Formats: sequence, structure tokens, C-alpha cells
Amino acid sequence: MDLTEILRDATEMIGCESPSADLAAVARSADVVAAVGARRLGSEPERIVLDGRTHLRWRVGAGPSRVLLLGHHDTVWPLGSLTTHPCTVEGGVLRGPGCFDMKAGLAMAFHAAAGLDGVTVLVTGDEELGSPSSRALIEDEARAAEAALVLEASAAGGALKTERKGVSLYEVAVKGRAAHAGLEPERGVNATLELAHQALVVARLGDPAAGTTVTPTAARAGTTSNTVPAEGACAVDVRVRTAAEQARVDRAMRGLAPVLDGALVEVTGGPNRPPLDAASSADLFARLCRSADRLDLPEPTSAAVGGASDGNFTAGVGTPTLDGLGAVGGGAHADDEHVLVEELPDRTALLRALVVDLLAGPGGRP
Repeated sequence: MDLTEILRDATEMIGCESPSADLAAVARSADVVAAVGARRLGSEPERIVLDGRTHLRWRVGAGPSRVLLLGHHDTVWPLGSLTTHPCTVEGGVLRGPGCFDMKAGLAMAFHAAAGLDGVTVLVTGDEELGSPSSRALIEDEARAAEAALVLEASAAGGALKTERKGVSLYEVAVKGRAAHAGLEPERGVNATLELAHQALVVARLGDPAAGTTVTPTAARAGTTSNTVPAEGACAVDVRVRTAAEQARVDRAMRGLAPVLDGALVEVTGGPNRPPLDAASSADLFARLCRSADRLDLPEPTSAAVGGASDGNFTAGVGTPTLDGLGAVGGGAHADDEHVLVEELPDRTALLRALVVDLLAGPGGRP
């Protein structure tokens, strides 16, 4: 694989900022990604605009599609980030907003799929928001594929992400009754206290032995310092390894009851992404290891991670899924976001070898 061309494509995409919440920015980024992809894949993508967000899909080759390569071009970085975090390649390190998560992975996907027959490349524009508009599109493409390969960045040391926790997101809203905090606080129903009780109950739903975390996060309550709060709310982040744990926590969340007399509790939200369990990726990871051996590359490693991706959706519909096939580096969403340049050619060659192996059928290449 030609490192110079991979870097050219990656830096061109990094140079167009694409914060998820800015529809115009995502549309501009889609134009750049489409041009890069067309240059490598030999055809223009289908543009799919859902709720104002631009997604891109290529059908590579004339035959029926069997392998899905999946990525996203939106990032968490606001407009203007290139001023403070310019796109550079120095000392063997690529930097810039979204380089690791995950525009270098998009460049890898385009180079790996070029000239093959039977591959779909899907690049979405709202992954960092939880894929609200693209989820159904992703799931439909996954159902039609024999395997989904996700170009999200690798785990530490280049490890593949063979397990991802499922995610549920909730808001716990409480209502009390306002009163003057100095004159007659006893006439109020304190929403801050009710919210504190609920946060403690919610936190106890976690199960470290099962890998389940239930974390109250952003909270608010009250209006002024001298008023018993009449309302409040708290966000809750849930991460689980199994569908059974996701269902258990969901039942418990929906069963929350007020502790203080006169208070009301309302729970909204629910499961956002199903778990990507080890069984979903085991065969693909084994095939990747065989491909690495054929290419005389180091044996790949694997990791279970708490973060979620669109790979959770592909696995959730029953499609074998391997995630973390993208760039090696670190600092996703952070000031130190970076990609190790020397890893890009071999990593891309390994991805292509896996795709070729999958296209050869169940037994793969001899």
C-alpha cells in the first residue's frame, strides 16, 4: 500500500472540519469524502440525506455486495479546531481534528476496497451523536452483508475491538414543590433531595462482576439559592456486556419510585446500542490472524472496550462484526489525537487481505 497516497487522502479529509451538530459542515465534509472515495473506488457514491445529515454509500464492483466496510466522517471537533490543532505530519505522526477518530480509517477503507467486487463502503455523518438518522441504514446494510468490518480506530497498541459494551441512556426527572427556603422550607418538596436519593439508587444498579456500569452524570435542580427546588433532572449512562444485563437495568430504571412524600419521578430514554459480544467477532478475528500470517505480519491482538460504535448495531442484527480495524494511534476526542504513520500501509494491506479472504467464501483463501 502506498503510504504517500493514504496520507494524501487522510489529510484532505481532515482538512475539512465536520462537527456532527453542524449540518452545513457535515455536508461540506461529505463533498470532500465523496471526492476522495471516488478517486480510489472509481465511482461516485450514492448520497443519502436523512434528517439533514449526509451519508455516503458505494457499491464496489458489479457483483452482489457481501462485505460491508463501515465508517463515519463526522467528528466531535468544533469549527475552528484546525487553527489550534492543525493537520500535520511530523516525526512519523499524523495530527489533526478527527485524524484518529476516524478519517485515517476512511482513507484505509478506500484503499483496501479499490478494485474489489462485492463490497459496500458506507460512510455516515452522525455517529458521534449516536447515529440517530443513520441507524436504520446501517442495520439494513448489515443484514444484507455476510460480514461487517468497522474502520473505527484501534484500541491500545493496535488491538482489534472484539467486544464493545452496549449503551443505554436515560434521564431521571423529578418534580417536587417550591417553597421559601428561609421562611417555610417544610412546606416544600425538595427536588434536589429527591434527585440525590434517585442518583444513589441508580448507582447501585451497577454490577462490577458482570461488567455493568450505571453512572449518574450531568444533573441540575432548582432555580434560586433561597427556594426549595421544585424540579430537577439527571442523565444516566449505562454500559453492559450482555443483552440480559441491558434488559435488567432497563426494568430497574423504569421501576424507579419516589422516596419523598409528594415527589414525582419520570424516567425517559432507554437502550441506545446493543452489545457487540465476543461471539460476534470470533470468526472474523481468527480469519484476520490467518491473513496476518500469510502477509508475514505480527499476530493481531484484541481488546474488550467500554465505548460503543456503529459496530454495535451491525452485531445487534446478527451480522458477524469486527471493529477497530482503523488507524493505530491514540487521543481520540482529545488534544493529543494522533495516528502512527508507519502503521498505515501494513494495516491497510491486512484489511484488504481480510476482505479478499471473505469474498473467497466460507473457507477463505488457501
